[in-house]
Amino acid sequence: MAVTLNVNGASRTSPAAPDTPLLYILRNDLNLNAAKYGCGFGQCGACTVMIDGTATRSCITPASQVGAKAVTTLEGLGTIARPHALQKAFIDEQAAQCGYCVAGAMMTAKALLDKNAKPNEKEIRGALSGNLCRCGTHNRIVRAIQRASGQEVTA
Repeated sequence: MAVTLNVNGASRTSPAAPDTPLLYILRNDLNLNAAKYGCGFGQCGACTVMIDGTATRSCITPASQVGAKAVTTLEGLGTIARPHALQKAFIDEQAAQCGYCVAGAMMTAKALLDKNAKPNEKEIRGALSGNLCRCGTHNRIVRAIQRASGQEVTA
């Protein structure tokens, strides 16, 4: 069997079975490694991608559930030469330490900013409540999201 998905604006085909988790297809077949395997239960957020603009845990989402919907991974936001504003803000705020949670946090933040261009700190923290960071860079992540939204960032 094969599965065809719309990933980062391009049609991509994988030899995977339809019940294969999207995360496995992204990492193993499409070589898109930003989304990470964390818990395998959709509880840590490391595997978060956007599907039709909604932050979605790819480790528990079978390919058959995606269909023709648009999948966006961190690799689809920007490039090294032209990073997305959110990527630049994470760099400017040094919002990554080990980097394991960052892709999921950024994709959650992107989905939030697409729905609410100027979220307050409480809204940002609420959106990120399902994204676990073991390094403790939560405050920097919040500041990066504020920066990306054009809000003034205070230390």
